[in-house]
Amino acid sequence: MRVLIVDDSRSSLAMITTIVKAATDADIDACLHPFEALERTEATQYDLVLVDHIMPEMDGVQFTSALRARAAYRLVPIIMVTSDMDRNTRIEAIRAGATDFVNKPFDPTELQARVANLLTLRAAQVELADRANWLSREVELATAHLLAREEEIIWRLARAIEYRDGDTGEHVSRVARISQLIAGGIGLSAQRCRMIYLAAPLHDIGKIGIADAILGKPGKLNPDEFKIMREHVTIGARILENGSSELIRTAELIAQSHHERWDGAGYPDKLSGTDIPIEARVVALADVFDALCSERPYKPAWPIDKAYAEIVACSGTHFDPACVAAFCAKWSEIEAVMGAAQAEASGF
Repeated sequence: MRVLIVDDSRSSLAMITTIVKAATDADIDACLHPFEALERTEATQYDLVLVDHIMPEMDGVQFTSALRARAAYRLVPIIMVTSDMDRNTRIEAIRAGATDFVNKPFDPTELQARVANLLTLRAAQVELADRANWLSREVELATAHLLAREEEIIWRLARAIEYRDGDTGEHVSRVARISQLIAGGIGLSAQRCRMIYLAAPLHDIGKIGIADAILGKPGKLNPDEFKIMREHVTIGARILENGSSELIRTAELIAQSHHERWDGAGYPDKLSGTDIPIEARVVALADVFDALCSERPYKPAWPIDKAYAEIVACSGTHFDPACVAAFCAKWSEIEAVMGAAQAEASGF
């Protein structure tokens, strides 16, 4: 513990210092000048301050007020030593932040008792603050651990969906990354962008309920088959419904609405414009773009420039114009994502 004593009288300062030293093993600093004392408090955290009331440069009330203005000294005990018994003076000192008073001439035993009691309270206060900080760190670690486990489950489920959907390679990973870039481009917060990044891989989780013959059909689906295929969005939403975490709730929105269109011609609810959740609008664009660039049983992969042109052409019809604008603004980064995927596929 550290104690600061401020008094413009050398004799009074020496006397108080001697008395306080006899009451505690705390480190004690003594200052004749209040401005010097304030400078010291910037570099040193004191646990108790004793200040004289009447000083020429800055009185004890002003000193106390200046000290209390600092966050580090908001709760530190301050004893004001005063010969002024006036009620208004004491009220002014209390309003400034004084914790206790010692009257001049003071009784050494009384002063020692007050110092010892306030240092004991301060020690308990510091211990409690340390405990609170420790608990806060433990909660952060536990939360981070839970989030990491949640993310791991998400990515493992996404990989299972990839294999169920005919082993579409790193489609869900690319969709997640491109969705994150688009979300950032339209001005969503970093936390929300991250949430979309983690939820996007589950956009097609409902395909686990679709028959293999339809999922892997090497050609266009007939109307009846396409009707069954459309059910994957409803199945996905049911799998994810009533989630207790923000991540699962976001994934449900995306699974349910990533096949809606800006012009209302999508499915399953024929939502249009901003009635479509923004998370689904973002992932819808990323999903279609990557699907165009990927080989499927029913089609070859499109060149990346052709896929880019198709996305731009569908602005305001299939896709949210704001998402398309963000897609274009982030094109160099999106192109890098696709280039890395192509290089990995070719073995380079």
